[in-house]
Amino acid sequence: MTVLRNIGQLATCPVNAPQQEAGLIRNAALVIEGNQVAWVGAELHLPESYSHHEPIDCGQRLVIPGLIDCHTHLCFGGWRSDEFEMRLQGRSYQDIADAGGGIRSTVAATRADSAEQLLEKALNSLEGMLDLGITTLECKSGYGLERDTELKQLHVYRQLNDLQPVDLVPTFLGAHMVPDEYQLDREAYIRLLCKVLIPEIVEQGLARFCDVFVEQGAFSLAEAKTILRAAKQAGLGLKVHADQLSSGGGAQLASSLGAVSAEHLEYADADGIKALAEAGTVAVSLPLASLYLCERYLPARDMIDAGVRVAVATDYNPGSAPSYHLPLAMTLACLNQKMTPQEVIMGATTIAAQAVSAEQYIGSLLPGYAADIAIIDAPSVNHWLYHFQANACCGVIKSGKWERRLF
Repeated sequence: MTVLRNIGQLATCPVNAPQQEAGLIRNAALVIEGNQVAWVGAELHLPESYSHHEPIDCGQRLVIPGLIDCHTHLCFGGWRSDEFEMRLQGRSYQDIADAGGGIRSTVAATRADSAEQLLEKALNSLEGMLDLGITTLECKSGYGLERDTELKQLHVYRQLNDLQPVDLVPTFLGAHMVPDEYQLDREAYIRLLCKVLIPEIVEQGLARFCDVFVEQGAFSLAEAKTILRAAKQAGLGLKVHADQLSSGGGAQLASSLGAVSAEHLEYADADGIKALAEAGTVAVSLPLASLYLCERYLPARDMIDAGVRVAVATDYNPGSAPSYHLPLAMTLACLNQKMTPQEVIMGATTIAAQAVSAEQYIGSLLPGYAADIAIIDAPSVNHWLYHFQANACCGVIKSGKWERRLF
Protein backbone atom coordinates (compact mmCIF):
# COMPACT_ATOMS: atom_id res chain seq x y z
CA MET A 1 0.00 0.00 0.00
CA THR A 2 1.19 3.54 -0.81
CA VAL A 3 -0.19 6.63 0.90
CA LEU A 4 0.51 10.03 -0.67
CA ARG A 5 -0.03 12.91 1.75
CA ASN A 6 0.51 16.65 1.89
CA ILE A 7 -0.63 17.09 -1.72
CA GLY A 8 -0.98 20.79 -2.50
CA GLN A 9 -3.60 20.20 -5.18
CA LEU A 10 -4.94 16.96 -6.61
CA ALA A 11 -6.72 16.83 -9.98
CA THR A 12 -9.10 13.87 -9.99
CA CYS A 13 -10.28 14.57 -13.58
CA PRO A 14 -13.58 12.70 -13.19
CA VAL A 15 -14.86 10.83 -16.21
CA ASN A 16 -17.92 12.49 -17.79
CA ALA A 17 -17.54 15.67 -15.70
CA PRO A 18 -17.83 18.95 -17.63
CA GLN A 19 -14.50 19.76 -19.27
CA GLN A 20 -14.31 22.96 -17.20
CA GLU A 21 -14.30 20.99 -13.92
CA ALA A 22 -11.16 18.97 -13.22
CA GLY A 23 -12.20 17.86 -9.74
CA LEU A 24 -9.52 19.82 -7.88
CA ILE A 25 -8.91 19.04 -4.18
CA ARG A 26 -6.66 21.19 -2.01
CA ASN A 27 -4.51 19.67 0.77
CA ALA A 28 -5.31 16.18 -0.42
CA ALA A 29 -4.25 12.59 0.14
CA LEU A 30 -4.39 9.51 -2.08
CA VAL A 31 -4.10 5.81 -1.28
CA ILE A 32 -2.88 3.12 -3.69
CA GLU A 33 -3.56 -0.57 -3.15
CA GLY A 34 -1.95 -2.88 -5.68
CA ASN A 35 -2.24 -1.26 -9.08
CA GLN A 36 -5.35 0.83 -8.35
CA VAL A 37 -6.41 3.96 -6.54
CA ALA A 38 -8.17 2.93 -3.30
CA TRP A 39 -9.07 6.27 -1.74
CA VAL A 40 -8.78 9.97 -2.60
CA GLY A 41 -9.92 13.11 -0.82
CA ALA A 42 -8.98 15.90 1.54
CA GLU A 43 -6.21 14.74 3.88
CA LEU A 44 -8.31 15.88 6.81
CA HIS A 45 -10.70 13.02 5.97
CA LEU A 46 -8.12 10.27 5.42
CA PRO A 47 -9.59 7.12 7.04
CA GLU A 48 -7.91 5.97 10.24
CA SER A 49 -7.21 2.56 8.70
CA TYR A 50 -4.72 4.18 6.28
CA SER A 51 -3.00 6.43 8.80
CA HIS A 52 -0.82 3.61 10.19
CA HIS A 53 1.08 3.26 6.92
CA GLU A 54 4.25 5.28 6.42
CA PRO A 55 3.16 8.13 4.10
CA ILE A 56 5.04 9.73 1.26
CA ASP A 57 5.15 13.49 1.73
CA CYS A 58 4.39 15.22 -1.58
CA GLY A 59 5.56 18.58 -0.23
CA GLN A 60 2.43 20.49 -1.30
CA ARG A 61 3.06 19.53 -4.94
CA LEU A 62 0.45 18.96 -7.65
CA VAL A 63 -0.73 15.38 -8.26
CA ILE A 64 -2.51 14.51 -11.52
CA PRO A 65 -3.49 11.38 -13.45
CA GLY A 66 -0.73 10.05 -15.66
CA LEU A 67 -0.85 12.00 -18.91
CA ILE A 68 -2.28 10.32 -22.01
CA ASP A 69 -0.97 11.33 -25.43
CA CYS A 70 -3.80 10.18 -27.67
CA HIS A 71 -2.24 11.01 -31.08
CA THR A 72 1.36 10.16 -32.00
CA HIS A 73 3.32 8.63 -34.86
CA LEU A 74 5.91 7.10 -32.53
CA CYS A 75 7.62 4.63 -34.88
CA PHE A 76 9.39 6.29 -37.81
CA GLY A 77 12.67 6.33 -39.67
CA GLY A 78 14.79 9.44 -40.14
CA TRP A 79 14.00 13.08 -39.41
CA ARG A 80 12.97 15.99 -41.65
CA SER A 81 14.94 18.95 -40.35
CA ASP A 82 15.53 20.16 -43.92
CA GLU A 83 11.81 20.89 -44.21
CA PHE A 84 11.96 23.16 -41.15
CA GLU A 85 13.99 25.75 -43.06
CA MET A 86 11.83 25.31 -46.16
CA ARG A 87 8.71 26.17 -44.15
CA LEU A 88 10.42 29.20 -42.64
CA GLN A 89 11.13 30.35 -46.20
CA GLY A 90 7.43 30.20 -47.04
CA ARG A 91 7.00 26.73 -48.53
CA SER A 92 3.65 25.21 -47.58
CA TYR A 93 2.95 21.68 -46.31
CA GLN A 94 1.54 20.83 -49.75
CA ASP A 95 4.51 22.42 -51.59
CA ILE A 96 6.92 20.24 -49.64
CA ALA A 97 4.81 17.13 -50.24
CA ASP A 98 4.60 17.85 -53.98
CA ALA A 99 8.40 18.09 -54.07
CA GLY A 100 8.77 14.58 -52.63
CA GLY A 101 9.13 15.60 -48.99
CA GLY A 102 6.73 15.25 -46.13
CA ILE A 103 5.21 11.84 -45.52
CA ARG A 104 6.89 10.37 -48.63
CA SER A 105 10.31 11.14 -47.19
CA THR A 106 9.52 9.41 -43.92
CA VAL A 107 8.01 6.42 -45.72
CA ALA A 108 11.29 5.87 -47.55
CA ALA A 109 13.30 6.13 -44.33
CA THR A 110 10.96 3.84 -42.40
CA ARG A 111 10.96 1.20 -45.13
CA ALA A 112 14.78 1.28 -45.09
CA ASP A 113 15.21 0.93 -41.31
CA SER A 114 15.19 -2.45 -39.64
CA ALA A 115 12.71 -3.31 -36.93
CA GLU A 116 15.59 -3.19 -34.45
CA GLN A 117 16.52 0.35 -35.49
CA LEU A 118 12.93 1.53 -35.21
CA LEU A 119 12.57 -0.16 -31.83
CA GLU A 120 15.67 1.48 -30.36
CA LYS A 121 14.63 4.93 -31.59
CA ALA A 122 11.13 4.59 -30.18
CA LEU A 123 12.46 3.30 -26.85
CA ASN A 124 14.50 6.47 -26.45
CA SER A 125 11.43 8.59 -27.12
CA LEU A 126 9.32 6.60 -24.65
CA GLU A 127 11.90 7.10 -21.92
CA GLY A 128 11.65 10.86 -22.40
CA MET A 129 7.86 10.70 -22.48
CA LEU A 130 7.71 8.80 -19.19
CA ASP A 131 9.95 11.45 -17.63
CA LEU A 132 7.30 14.04 -18.57
CA GLY A 133 4.55 12.07 -16.80
CA ILE A 134 3.08 10.35 -19.87
CA THR A 135 1.86 6.88 -18.92
CA THR A 136 -0.31 5.92 -21.93
CA LEU A 137 0.32 6.60 -25.60
CA GLU A 138 -1.67 6.09 -28.80
CA CYS A 139 0.73 5.28 -31.65
CA LYS A 140 -0.02 5.07 -35.36
CA SER A 141 1.54 3.17 -38.20
CA GLY A 142 1.31 4.86 -41.61
CA TYR A 143 4.95 5.22 -42.62
CA GLY A 144 5.07 1.93 -44.49
CA LEU A 145 2.17 2.17 -46.95
CA GLU A 146 2.79 -1.41 -48.01
CA ARG A 147 2.18 -4.68 -46.25
CA ASP A 148 5.58 -5.53 -44.79
CA THR A 149 6.48 -2.13 -43.35
CA GLU A 150 3.02 -1.43 -41.95
CA LEU A 151 3.21 -4.78 -40.15
CA LYS A 152 6.80 -4.02 -39.11
CA GLN A 153 5.67 -0.82 -37.38
CA LEU A 154 2.79 -2.54 -35.61
CA HIS A 155 5.01 -5.43 -34.47
CA VAL A 156 7.46 -2.89 -33.08
CA TYR A 157 4.62 -1.44 -31.00
CA ARG A 158 3.80 -4.90 -29.67
CA GLN A 159 7.44 -5.41 -28.65
CA LEU A 160 7.63 -1.97 -27.05
CA ASN A 161 4.64 -2.75 -24.85
CA ASP A 162 6.64 -5.61 -23.32
CA LEU A 163 9.90 -3.68 -22.91
CA GLN A 164 8.90 -0.55 -21.00
CA PRO A 165 6.13 0.71 -18.70
CA VAL A 166 4.19 3.16 -20.90
CA ASP A 167 1.04 1.49 -22.24
CA LEU A 168 0.75 1.72 -26.03
CA VAL A 169 -2.53 1.84 -27.95
CA PRO A 170 -1.73 0.91 -31.59
CA THR A 171 -3.62 2.40 -34.54
CA PHE A 172 -3.43 1.25 -38.16
CA LEU A 173 -2.91 4.27 -40.44
CA GLY A 174 -2.19 2.56 -43.75
CA ALA A 175 -4.46 5.23 -45.24
CA HIS A 176 -1.99 8.01 -44.48
CA MET A 177 -1.53 8.68 -48.18
CA VAL A 178 -1.43 6.69 -51.42
CA PRO A 179 2.18 5.53 -52.00
CA ASP A 180 4.01 6.38 -55.19
CA GLU A 181 3.70 2.88 -56.63
CA TYR A 182 -0.11 3.10 -56.51
CA GLN A 183 -0.59 6.66 -57.77
CA LEU A 184 -1.95 5.39 -61.08
CA ASP A 185 -4.24 2.83 -59.42
CA ARG A 186 -5.61 4.22 -56.17
CA GLU A 187 -8.38 1.63 -56.09
CA ALA A 188 -5.82 -1.15 -55.96
CA TYR A 189 -4.23 0.39 -52.87
CA ILE A 190 -7.61 0.75 -51.17
CA ARG A 191 -8.29 -2.92 -51.94
CA LEU A 192 -4.94 -3.80 -50.34
CA LEU A 193 -5.94 -1.93 -47.19
CA CYS A 194 -9.47 -3.34 -47.01
CA LYS A 195 -9.00 -6.89 -48.26
CA VAL A 196 -5.47 -7.73 -47.10
CA LEU A 197 -4.05 -5.52 -44.38
CA ILE A 198 -7.11 -4.85 -42.21
CA PRO A 199 -8.04 -8.57 -41.99
CA GLU A 200 -4.45 -9.58 -41.29
CA ILE A 201 -3.98 -6.92 -38.62
CA VAL A 202 -7.21 -7.90 -36.91
CA GLU A 203 -6.33 -11.59 -37.05
CA GLN A 204 -2.95 -10.90 -35.39
CA GLY A 205 -4.41 -8.42 -32.89
CA LEU A 206 -1.92 -5.73 -33.92
CA ALA A 207 -4.17 -2.64 -33.71
CA ARG A 208 -7.19 -1.39 -31.81
CA PHE A 209 -8.11 1.43 -34.19
CA CYS A 210 -8.01 2.33 -37.87
CA ASP A 211 -7.31 5.92 -38.94
CA VAL A 212 -7.59 7.67 -42.32
CA PHE A 213 -6.11 11.00 -43.42
CA VAL A 214 -8.89 12.89 -45.22
CA GLU A 215 -7.30 15.78 -47.09
CA GLN A 216 -6.31 17.03 -50.52
CA GLY A 217 -3.32 14.92 -51.50
CA ALA A 218 -4.36 12.09 -49.17
CA PHE A 219 -7.83 10.45 -49.28
CA SER A 220 -11.21 11.72 -50.40
CA LEU A 221 -14.33 11.42 -48.29
CA ALA A 222 -15.62 8.56 -50.44
CA GLU A 223 -12.33 6.66 -50.24
CA ALA A 224 -12.11 7.20 -46.48
CA LYS A 225 -15.66 5.95 -46.01
CA THR A 226 -14.83 2.72 -47.86
CA ILE A 227 -11.75 2.09 -45.71
CA LEU A 228 -13.39 3.00 -42.41
CA ARG A 229 -16.45 0.85 -43.10
CA ALA A 230 -14.18 -2.13 -43.81
CA ALA A 231 -12.30 -1.47 -40.57
CA LYS A 232 -15.49 -1.15 -38.54
CA GLN A 233 -16.88 -4.35 -39.99
CA ALA A 234 -13.63 -6.11 -39.04
CA GLY A 235 -13.96 -4.93 -35.45
CA LEU A 236 -11.55 -1.99 -35.27
CA GLY A 237 -12.44 1.31 -33.64
CA LEU A 238 -12.37 4.35 -35.91
CA LYS A 239 -10.34 7.56 -35.93
CA VAL A 240 -10.09 10.24 -38.62
CA HIS A 241 -7.40 12.80 -39.50
CA ALA A 242 -9.90 15.54 -40.36
CA ASP A 243 -9.95 19.14 -41.61
CA GLN A 244 -6.25 19.79 -40.95
CA LEU A 245 -5.41 22.02 -43.91
CA SER A 246 -8.86 22.76 -45.28
CA SER A 247 -12.51 22.30 -44.38
CA GLY A 248 -13.25 19.07 -46.21
CA GLY A 249 -16.08 17.44 -44.28
CA GLY A 250 -13.84 15.15 -42.26
CA ALA A 251 -15.51 16.02 -38.96
CA GLN A 252 -18.93 15.13 -40.38
CA LEU A 253 -17.57 11.85 -41.77
CA ALA A 254 -16.05 10.87 -38.43
CA SER A 255 -19.28 11.68 -36.64
CA SER A 256 -21.52 9.84 -39.11
CA LEU A 257 -19.49 6.63 -38.81
CA GLY A 258 -19.30 6.69 -35.01
CA ALA A 259 -15.56 7.39 -34.85
CA VAL A 260 -14.20 7.66 -31.32
CA SER A 261 -12.21 10.73 -32.35
CA ALA A 262 -11.62 13.25 -35.10
CA GLU A 263 -8.08 14.63 -35.00
CA HIS A 264 -6.52 17.96 -36.07
CA LEU A 265 -9.73 19.87 -37.00
CA GLU A 266 -7.94 23.21 -37.41
CA TYR A 267 -10.35 24.09 -40.24
CA ALA A 268 -13.49 22.46 -38.84
CA ASP A 269 -16.56 24.56 -39.67
CA ALA A 270 -19.79 25.13 -37.73
CA ASP A 271 -21.49 22.13 -39.32
CA GLY A 272 -18.57 19.90 -38.41
CA ILE A 273 -18.56 21.13 -34.82
CA LYS A 274 -22.29 20.51 -34.51
CA ALA A 275 -21.88 16.98 -35.90
CA LEU A 276 -19.10 16.18 -33.40
CA ALA A 277 -21.22 17.40 -30.49
CA GLU A 278 -24.24 15.37 -31.55
CA ALA A 279 -22.21 12.18 -32.09
CA GLY A 280 -20.09 12.47 -28.95
CA THR A 281 -16.92 12.18 -31.03
CA VAL A 282 -13.84 13.55 -29.26
CA ALA A 283 -11.99 16.39 -31.00
CA VAL A 284 -8.23 15.85 -30.66
CA SER A 285 -6.28 19.10 -30.69
CA LEU A 286 -2.65 19.06 -31.84
CA PRO A 287 -1.14 22.45 -30.94
CA LEU A 288 2.46 21.46 -31.71
CA ALA A 289 1.53 20.77 -35.35
CA SER A 290 -0.10 24.19 -35.59
CA LEU A 291 3.03 25.74 -34.08
CA TYR A 292 5.48 24.02 -36.44
CA LEU A 293 3.35 24.44 -39.56
CA CYS A 294 2.47 28.07 -38.73
CA GLU A 295 -1.16 27.07 -39.25
CA ARG A 296 -4.31 28.03 -37.38
CA TYR A 297 -5.19 26.28 -34.15
CA LEU A 298 -8.23 24.11 -33.51
CA PRO A 299 -11.19 26.32 -32.46
CA ALA A 300 -11.43 24.80 -29.00
CA ARG A 301 -13.51 27.55 -27.45
CA ASP A 302 -16.23 27.16 -30.08
CA MET A 303 -16.12 23.40 -29.70
CA ILE A 304 -16.31 23.25 -25.92
CA ASP A 305 -19.07 25.84 -25.87
CA ALA A 306 -20.98 23.67 -28.38
CA GLY A 307 -20.64 20.58 -26.18
CA VAL A 308 -17.66 18.89 -27.88
CA ARG A 309 -15.07 17.28 -25.61
CA VAL A 310 -11.57 18.39 -26.67
CA ALA A 311 -8.47 16.30 -26.03
CA VAL A 312 -4.92 17.66 -26.27
CA ALA A 313 -2.12 15.58 -27.82
CA THR A 314 1.27 16.11 -29.51
CA ASP A 315 1.06 14.54 -33.00
CA TYR A 316 4.69 13.52 -32.39
CA ASN A 317 6.23 12.80 -35.81
CA PRO A 318 9.46 13.66 -37.67
CA GLY A 319 8.02 16.46 -39.80
CA SER A 320 5.10 18.58 -38.65
CA ALA A 321 5.42 18.01 -34.88
CA PRO A 322 8.93 16.74 -34.01
CA SER A 323 8.39 16.93 -30.24
CA TYR A 324 6.78 14.60 -27.71
CA HIS A 325 6.51 17.36 -25.09
CA LEU A 326 2.86 17.06 -24.12
CA PRO A 327 3.08 19.69 -21.33
CA LEU A 328 4.26 22.21 -23.96
CA ALA A 329 1.28 21.29 -26.15
CA MET A 330 -0.95 21.84 -23.12
CA THR A 331 0.42 25.33 -22.48
CA LEU A 332 0.00 26.16 -26.18
CA ALA A 333 -3.63 25.02 -25.96
CA CYS A 334 -4.16 27.56 -23.18
CA LEU A 335 -2.44 30.38 -25.04
CA ASN A 336 -3.69 29.78 -28.58
CA GLN A 337 -6.97 27.91 -28.18
CA LYS A 338 -8.39 29.89 -25.23
CA MET A 339 -8.69 26.75 -23.12
CA THR A 340 -8.52 27.12 -19.35
CA PRO A 341 -5.92 25.09 -17.41
CA GLN A 342 -8.71 22.88 -16.04
CA GLU A 343 -10.02 22.24 -19.55
CA VAL A 344 -6.52 21.38 -20.73
CA ILE A 345 -5.72 18.97 -17.90
CA MET A 346 -9.02 17.22 -18.57
CA GLY A 347 -8.09 17.10 -22.26
CA ALA A 348 -4.78 15.36 -21.57
CA THR A 349 -6.21 12.83 -19.10
CA THR A 350 -9.82 11.62 -18.98
CA ILE A 351 -10.88 13.04 -22.37
CA ALA A 352 -7.69 11.69 -23.96
CA ALA A 353 -8.64 8.35 -22.41
CA GLN A 354 -12.03 8.64 -24.09
CA ALA A 355 -10.23 9.17 -27.40
CA VAL A 356 -8.71 5.69 -27.00
CA SER A 357 -11.87 4.11 -25.51
CA ALA A 358 -10.24 3.64 -22.11
CA GLU A 359 -11.94 6.28 -19.96
CA GLN A 360 -13.44 3.69 -17.61
CA TYR A 361 -10.08 2.63 -16.17
CA ILE A 362 -7.43 5.31 -16.90
CA GLY A 363 -7.34 9.10 -16.99
CA SER A 364 -8.98 9.76 -13.61
CA LEU A 365 -7.79 9.51 -10.00
CA LEU A 366 -10.82 7.89 -8.44
CA PRO A 367 -11.20 4.61 -6.52
CA GLY A 368 -10.97 1.66 -8.87
CA TYR A 369 -8.98 3.50 -11.54
CA ALA A 370 -5.45 2.49 -12.50
CA ALA A 371 -2.83 4.05 -10.24
CA ASP A 372 -1.18 5.95 -13.11
CA ILE A 373 0.00 9.15 -11.45
CA ALA A 374 2.29 12.10 -12.17
CA ILE A 375 3.63 14.35 -9.41
CA ILE A 376 4.37 17.87 -10.63
CA ASP A 377 6.71 20.33 -8.93
CA ALA A 378 4.09 23.08 -8.89
CA PRO A 379 1.42 24.08 -6.36
CA SER A 380 -1.53 23.91 -8.77
CA VAL A 381 -2.68 23.16 -12.31
CA ASN A 382 -2.85 26.88 -13.03
CA HIS A 383 0.73 27.46 -11.89
CA TRP A 384 2.09 24.46 -13.78
CA LEU A 385 0.68 25.46 -17.15
CA TYR A 386 1.43 29.17 -16.63
CA HIS A 387 5.01 28.77 -15.38
CA PHE A 388 6.28 26.55 -18.19
CA GLN A 389 9.45 24.57 -17.45
CA ALA A 390 11.48 22.08 -19.44
CA ASN A 391 10.12 19.37 -17.17
CA ALA A 392 8.26 19.98 -13.92
CA CYS A 393 7.41 16.29 -13.43
CA CYS A 394 9.28 14.94 -10.41
CA GLY A 395 7.50 11.64 -9.87
CA VAL A 396 5.74 8.99 -11.95
CA ILE A 397 3.76 5.99 -10.70
CA LYS A 398 2.59 3.48 -13.30
CA SER A 399 0.12 0.76 -12.29
CA GLY A 400 0.95 1.42 -8.64
CA LYS A 401 4.74 1.15 -9.12
CA TRP A 402 7.21 4.00 -8.88
CA GLU A 403 8.96 4.55 -12.21
CA ARG A 404 10.50 7.97 -11.44
CA ARG A 405 10.95 9.75 -8.11
CA LEU A 406 13.02 12.93 -7.76
CA PHE A 407 11.82 14.24 -4.40
